[in-house]
Amino acid sequence: MKKFLALFALLILAGPFSYCQQLDPVTRWSTIAAYEFRVHPNIVYNRENNVDLKLDVITQDNTKKPRPTLIYIHGGGWVLGSKEASQLKLLPFLAHGMNVVNVEYRLASVSVAPAAVEDCRCALRWVYDHASEYGFDTSKLVVEGHSAGGHLSLMTGMLTPGAGFDNACAGHGGHKNWENVKVAAIISYYGITDVADLLHGPDTRWWALNWLGSQPDRMALARRLSPLTYVRKDLPPIILVQGNKDPVVPYSQGVRLHKALDAAGVPNEFITIPGGGHGGWPRAQNLRAQAAMLQFLKEHGILP
Repeated sequence: MKKFLALFALLILAGPFSYCQQLDPVTRWSTIAAYEFRVHPNIVYNRENNVDLKLDVITQDNTKKPRPTLIYIHGGGWVLGSKEASQLKLLPFLAHGMNVVNVEYRLASVSVAPAAVEDCRCALRWVYDHASEYGFDTSKLVVEGHSAGGHLSLMTGMLTPGAGFDNACAGHGGHKNWENVKVAAIISYYGITDVADLLHGPDTRWWALNWLGSQPDRMALARRLSPLTYVRKDLPPIILVQGNKDPVVPYSQGVRLHKALDAAGVPNEFITIPGGGHGGWPRAQNLRAQAAMLQFLKEHGILP
């Protein structure tokens, strides 16, 4: 009887361990994420036009250990979209040990350009000011977005305070040395690189016209809002991903930025999706792009 009880106790104690060993890697990671990750939703990072601007933070654990951090900015032509609709795009980065900040910004129906750029710059400042609270490693910040979000990611990471788009958040946050606020890498999926090109001629886009509105000197403003304007040697590494049959954002815009970055000596990579449109690519192409992106972050010391 004693031997039976001892065997029974051993089986009970070994049970959880054996089940744990049986879990496949995907189930194991998703279970850890479900019970150990922390979601901090709808944090107000700024207020403009009587609108509370919010972001979500997802952290790996409760230790506040500094981790590489992704700042994600959703797309939608500056007129549509929401941070909530893009949550699944955050999963690959969470799976690689990063914290995530998912940002909303003012759409054109609330405020025309340059409001969205100003908001994203304010969100970057917020990340710096709250780094110790949430465990953001400010030396390993990555900005990513798709389409208009790709454009805003490029602008957020390429601008300096001297460009004049940080004034909206000048009175917010406690970080004093704004000249040193920068990101470690930028990821742009089919992002706009030349806003002025979308306001006239064969590449005119209604959503770009809506975003710029009827304000005076909008062509001059469009050039100030174009990543191509800010190409210079000291930029962070940039990876661009775009289909060469993109019907929404001209593929030529990605090509032009890639060539300008090369000429300036900026570390960059341009991933072309053959026959790819504006997203909606086959699974194999999405996996290829994601693999290239993660390798890029590893090569530049952001991921181990």
